[in-house]
Amino acid sequence: MEKIMVYFDMPGMSGEQYDQIWRDLIAAGHSHPKGLLHHAAAPTASSWLVVDVWESADHFKEFGEVLMPILSKNGIADNDPLILPLHNMYNGAEKPEYESKI
Repeated sequence: MEKIMVYFDMPGMSGEQYDQIWRDLIAAGHSHPKGLLHHAAAPTASSWLVVDVWESADHFKEFGEVLMPILSKNGIADNDPLILPLHNMYNGAEKPEYESKI
């Protein structure tokens, strides 16, 4: 399986919306989505950015079937994420391990 990085840029999204989306995901039984390795989120002046690392595109696609209706329910406009093959993943808290495609 090829790991992927998923990048969402969601203009106009608030921290309250982000938190409610997580509450809705938890209520739907997705507090620990299958195949999700890392999740990070941060506000900007005009949007909310989310970067995920997934074990595979199939895992993200399966999760997207739950996520996209929840985003819509919370007023987030349809906004396809950028999905990229992961080139490298590094966790500074663990022993360094280089996972490059090179």
